Amino acid sequence: MNTEITSNIHYVGVNDRHKDIFEGLWPLPYGVSYNSYIINDEKIALVDTVEADFFPQYLDNIRQVIGDRQIDYIIVNHMEPDHSGSLALIKQYYPGARIVGNKKTFDMMRGYYHVGEDASEILEVKNGDTLSLGKHELQFVLIPMVHWPETMVTLDQTTHTLFAGDAFGCFGALNGAFVDSHMNCDIYWDEMRRYYSNIVGKYGVPVQQALKKLSGVQIDYICSTHGPVWHEYIERVMAEYNRLSLYNAEPGLVICYGSMYGNTERAAEVIARAASEAGVKNIVMHDVSRTNHSYILSDIFKYNAMVLGAPTYNNGLYPQMESLLSEIGGRNIKGRKLGIFGSCTWAGQAVKKIKEWNETTAKFELVGEPAEIKQSLSEETRKACEALGKAMAESIL
Repeated sequence: MNTEITSNIHYVGVNDRHKDIFEGLWPLPYGVSYNSYIINDEKIALVDTVEADFFPQYLDNIRQVIGDRQIDYIIVNHMEPDHSGSLALIKQYYPGARIVGNKKTFDMMRGYYHVGEDASEILEVKNGDTLSLGKHELQFVLIPMVHWPETMVTLDQTTHTLFAGDAFGCFGALNGAFVDSHMNCDIYWDEMRRYYSNIVGKYGVPVQQALKKLSGVQIDYICSTHGPVWHEYIERVMAEYNRLSLYNAEPGLVICYGSMYGNTERAAEVIARAASEAGVKNIVMHDVSRTNHSYILSDIFKYNAMVLGAPTYNNGLYPQMESLLSEIGGRNIKGRKLGIFGSCTWAGQAVKKIKEWNETTAKFELVGEPAEIKQSLSEETRKACEALGKAMAESIL
């Protein structure tokens, strides 16, 4: 079986089609891959590992490439356990391998696995340091907070291959092929945005700093730790990360609502209809109690406007909407337009709470007048919802 990506760089990763939820939070309808790579040279380097549950398969993948040869270096670009989980196990089979990382890498590694405590088994690198494997010349570039403080990437200057850690990755297992030019990549584009918005979304500034460090560098392959190896679509992938990290968005409206008895949902439908009739074509609606918030966040990263609405609950905000506001605020999203609506039976708090959140946390551009429904839609509150939908349309278009 051919595992070669280019010039003695081999794919030895695994697919996880069993896990339903990533990090205990994000659904995996297409599974996920844990990617690892072998550089087979005079010296052999293993770049990142995989989650420990898949170690027997992983070890077999490595042996299929290098046979009985020993691994000389284990390069750790990122310490999250889905990539570092096999470190202690792999060291048992290749005890002579030196682990390559930066100072923060080893601080975490000792805490997680008690590996790297002996100075002779590690090779600490700094930004710009190089390592020769023979024909392959590696350079290490530190990209802290994309999306952990120890994160770095490894550039093979010989083949212009970037081992990127979690950067440029996406959800979705690999179905046979591992290089993008050998597969249909349709499912991965939305999954890349969902991965970015949920995992990396808070760190737009560090991503921009990383992209600047890599600007002008020839890159023919991007070997991320999740998703396809990028070759044919490198320009598109880099452009998408640039757009997402700048929080740029296309015209469109995301309507998110909570509803206990259907009245708030009916208000959301009125707002959507009014926005549509005013010319907005890209409209998506999410019930915050039924749609996993990872999909909502992905759409908020995609489109430039949102309307948020919920009932008053226990004299506060409907819990699922409160949770969503926390998630949006935690991602430092910028440049969005916001409309607000809410409902109550006797004492309205939802609109007030969403407004307070926007004023103190999100600081989005408030559009139109908030619409507040008491008990159910009346002629007056229907018109208020229609007015909000039209105002959002005018702002978007």
